[in-house]
Amino acid sequence: MKIAIGSDHAGFRLKEQVKDYLDSRLIEYEDFGTFNEESTDYPRYAEQVAKAIINLGFDGGILICGTGIGMSIAANKFPGIRAAACSEPFSAILSRRHNNSNVLCMGARVIGSGMAMLITEGWLNATYEAGRHERRVGMITRMEQRNQTIVPPTIAAEFPNETPESQETQPHSTQTP
Repeated sequence: MKIAIGSDHAGFRLKEQVKDYLDSRLIEYEDFGTFNEESTDYPRYAEQVAKAIINLGFDGGILICGTGIGMSIAANKFPGIRAAACSEPFSAILSRRHNNSNVLCMGARVIGSGMAMLITEGWLNATYEAGRHERRVGMITRMEQRNQTIVPPTIAAEFPNETPESQETQPHSTQTP
């Protein structure tokens, strides 16, 4: 299993603790940033983690921001991504079993590190049950496919200040021995 992980400034410390947990479980991961607590924009990291799953063959992702909500909204803009913002283990486990989630989102301002580890463990250990849930996940996939659109240049022009960040955004990886 290989996990793509990312956070914004609000989730940076908790992300570091989740990485320690992944290390203790010998789970391979790559850190897509941020790499400090300077204010940054969470959609950048949601995009990098989502693209790592879609294009680079990562098995799943973990995203952490202040509430987990912004990251989940941003990550869910990418085809095939099923990101779930979870604040307790039960939802995390069912997001995998019933919804086949491939990105776990958590809020560092909502949960403590102990709860984050329980959520992460539950999410990582759960597997998709398919069966009666397969039809519903398929419906979501078809909705996603029907509603994919290209953003017109006029909308892109509304965000002229969106430029690459000055901080380092290269992924950092660990590999299991």
